Amino acid sequence: MADPNPQDAHNLDAATLGEQLATIIRELPEDQLTLRELLDVFGEDGLLLLTMLLTVVFLIPVSIPGVSTVFGAVILLVGISRLVGRPLWLPAKLRDKALPAQKLRPGLTAGMVWVQRLEKISRPHRLRVFVEGRVQNLLNNLGFILAALLLMAPFGFVPFSNTLPALALLFYAVGLIQRDGGAMLLGHLANVGTIVYFGILIGGGGVAARELFQRLSS
Repeated sequence: MADPNPQDAHNLDAATLGEQLATIIRELPEDQLTLRELLDVFGEDGLLLLTMLLTVVFLIPVSIPGVSTVFGAVILLVGISRLVGRPLWLPAKLRDKALPAQKLRPGLTAGMVWVQRLEKISRPHRLRVFVEGRVQNLLNNLGFILAALLLMAPFGFVPFSNTLPALALLFYAVGLIQRDGGAMLLGHLANVGTIVYFGILIGGGGVAARELFQRLSS
């Protein structure tokens, strides 16, 4: 990926979150890219923006096999780095993981509609009581980490199993960037909804397995 010139960098900094992501998506290579290249673009100060980019692809019904584990691991490490106040560390194998840019680009582009919708309802410094303070910071970062773990759960073949935690992460990222307590609350609610949904899936699967076992053994 080519390095942006100073004028492009200035324009990117002045753009909205959605405009920044759209520009980066347009500039993705045609065939493959690596997480190292994405990190070079975003830098340490742009990790929450990187999180938004990595979650956008899960906001559409069609899933890309294997991506949720890789992206979820990166987002999880971003959350841990925020929680402990240390720079992001990624193992070299994960940094150099080749990603199918040609498959990611359509999903990223389609998922951008959610970012645009969220930008319309997000308000900087709204409900500050939910984003300011040590306890709030701890709870918000733990919620961020929980959403990343839920994104990595092995339910990718089930509709909306990646969409719900991805929405939570998108809310958290926007809330942390804009200090928007309303977005943070939506992130927490999306986490609760994901847990409930997964509980229904697991409970329903257990009931189905028990009935199947009873029929086979009768």
